[in-house]
Amino acid sequence: MRVDKRIPAVVNADFDVSEGEIFVIMGLSGSGKSTLVRCLSRLIEPDSGEVLLDGDDILKKSPRDLVQLRRHKMGMVFQDFGLLPHLSVLENVAFPLKVQGVAETARRRRALEMIALVGLEGRESASPRELSGGQQQRVGIARSLAVEPDIWFLDEPFSALDPLIRRQMQDEFLRLQRMLNKTIVFITHDFMEALKLADRIAIMKDGEIVQIASPSEIVLNPASAYVADFASEVPLARVLTAADVMAPVPVTGGAGDLEKVPATMPLEELAAEFLRRGVPRLAVMSPETGCVGVVASDAVAQVFARPGAGRESA
Repeated sequence: MRVDKRIPAVVNADFDVSEGEIFVIMGLSGSGKSTLVRCLSRLIEPDSGEVLLDGDDILKKSPRDLVQLRRHKMGMVFQDFGLLPHLSVLENVAFPLKVQGVAETARRRRALEMIALVGLEGRESASPRELSGGQQQRVGIARSLAVEPDIWFLDEPFSALDPLIRRQMQDEFLRLQRMLNKTIVFITHDFMEALKLADRIAIMKDGEIVQIASPSEIVLNPASAYVADFASEVPLARVLTAADVMAPVPVTGGAGDLEKVPATMPLEELAAEFLRRGVPRLAVMSPETGCVGVVASDAVAQVFARPGAGRESA
């Protein structure tokens, strides 16, 4: 009898990614996160299951159709920048359009737009070896966006960068997302990076997804001790906002007479506001929808009472 000794890398991974969402998959090395994102694009062939894009199972596509799907609907950025060393910045960014058969004038125009978008104007003629690590990663991002993908896969794109450059690239990434509103699957092993970037986070362990939730829910209500370990060093007062600890607007009385704070105000600033204003409750305001809740000073105090609530992460 033949015994199958294969070790499954991803098991029963079931999730949806909404249009315009930044969906972050994170876990320790070997947890299966990179394998999972490669299954989504069929760089690795899953043994079973479905991968649905707009209701169409890409696992059933022919090799030719899959190539077209990757060329026209998917953008990919990996830890290894993968730039072609013999091509200039402009030529690297335009390369996927050349593969598509786009005319030279049109692909040059699009490449220049993407280079400007990532802030590399003036470096169009430079070769990759003349760029810093952060600049090379910007070229990789511009190249992946040149084809105007519907969905964007990023596998630890900033992990090889120095901490300062990494933070700058995270800010740049969020700026681009505000402009482009892409559907994004982002892989990282850095919990603070996940908290900063994600709309929702999926945490993996031994090939399985152990929790999917918003960043604040994972910090405040971890599903297991494994998830809690990730959140144990998080400075809650800087990560959480007024929206994360607010309560619904009371049915009777409302919040019309309460002083107001923005929903995005970090808790450390919110605590200072309670001390300055000397009130027990504040109305939480969203620029889009107005009053979205009420936050009490007791709720903020409960967060600060947690171990490590104000501690800086390493």
